[in-house]
Amino acid sequence: MRSPDDPALFFRLHVFICTNRRPDDNKRGSCAGRGSEVLREHLKDATKSMGLGDIRINSAGCLDRCGHGPVMVIYPEGVWYSFHTIADIDEILDTHIVKGGRVARLMVDQD
Repeated sequence: MRSPDDPALFFRLHVFICTNRRPDDNKRGSCAGRGSEVLREHLKDATKSMGLGDIRINSAGCLDRCGHGPVMVIYPEGVWYSFHTIADIDEILDTHIVKGGRVARLMVDQD
């Protein structure tokens, strides 16, 4: 929980998208092997074209949620999503990033 003494947030939202790549035969798989790099670029381009300068989209190494991949986590809320298509990314962008809601069907339980 943020304290009133904490400095102001530099970004309103900070999105970390796993772009970790493992060998194709790795039993855990990898988010990059499931298309996360292209989907991350789409989200980054979309936020930029919408003028959302208070949102940061970052690549991340393994976020250790491989079974749900590809995955992202949005801070400061700490909401995790699994996504597979541009339509999923667009729904997260509109519902969570722009409107502050949640896309329940794509949320990953904290396991």
